[in-house]
Amino acid sequence: MSRFLSGRISRMSPYIPGEQPRGGQYIKLNTNELPFPPSPKAIEAINREVLRDMRLYPDPEVSVLIKAAADFYGVAPSMVYAGNGSDEVLAFAFMAFLERRRLFAPDISYGFYPVYARLFDADYQEMPLREDLSLSVDDYMKVHGNIVIANPNAPTGLAVPVEDIEKLAAARQDRLVIIDEAYGDFWGQSCVPLTEKYDNLLVVQTLSKSRALAGMRVGLAVGSPALIEDLNRVKFSFHPYNINRLSLIAAAEALEDRKYFEKTTAKIISLREGLKSALRERGFSLTDSQSNFVFAKSCKTGGGELYLKLKEKRVLVRRFDLPRIRDYLRITVGSEGEIAALLSALDELRA
Repeated sequence: MSRFLSGRISRMSPYIPGEQPRGGQYIKLNTNELPFPPSPKAIEAINREVLRDMRLYPDPEVSVLIKAAADFYGVAPSMVYAGNGSDEVLAFAFMAFLERRRLFAPDISYGFYPVYARLFDADYQEMPLREDLSLSVDDYMKVHGNIVIANPNAPTGLAVPVEDIEKLAAARQDRLVIIDEAYGDFWGQSCVPLTEKYDNLLVVQTLSKSRALAGMRVGLAVGSPALIEDLNRVKFSFHPYNINRLSLIAAAEALEDRKYFEKTTAKIISLREGLKSALRERGFSLTDSQSNFVFAKSCKTGGGELYLKLKEKRVLVRRFDLPRIRDYLRITVGSEGEIAALLSALDELRA
């Protein structure tokens, strides 16, 4: 690092993304991408005319995307914010609402939360999950501070009932509750309807997972008009053209193509449940994941060893070297062929 880097930034531990292999053929089950292409309508929308217009700046108001998202969620456009992936949405929320304020989050959750807390000077407090890695809402009811919860959680895949989230929002109106629903579409429940009732609730979503647009980087937030106005204040002070023209068009089309969305998410849910059963038959312990990945632990082989052995067989999964979960592997629900290859590799390894 250079001698000009600030002390606070030099003490940070950046978020480490999932491995993106270059060269060689891997079965990539480590970053929770969809095994299906985006909506055909999204692909068709990227035509020559759109490409010619790339010389022009995109719409800073992202109007076409805001309208499509508002229609999909059944809320007013003034309740929707769009950002460059849900990571940027979360970053702007931390910047806008959490600087020098206390924030409570699960001790095992999305790795960007503590990074953003340090980056934006939030007082980050971890709340231990239960022994079975589930989250108890009761632990958060009386805390004095804001809350961020991934629901379903990453990397455990476990979900908290919407009615429990409502209890959190209702218990104290003076705190902000951020619900990160990056994987919510694979659960089939959402806190978005609650945002019209509670002005202290912000729900964050992404088009990277269930809409297969990870490469387009589009995220959304739904909340009260006041919260959305605050996020736009940050955006227009930092990066007004935060979503490019191609992403705007593709994301809007993907949101409008409900039939394709429902078909692919239903397929992932079916494949997920089948993968759970297959792993249990092989002696694995699993959480009841409601996402597009499973969280599994072998009864025979340690997590670190199994991760490396699978990589030798050209199968990539994700492992987190944290005390409570270091023997678990997070495995993306891939295509039928990818799942078959994973199971074959596990059988060969006698894992």
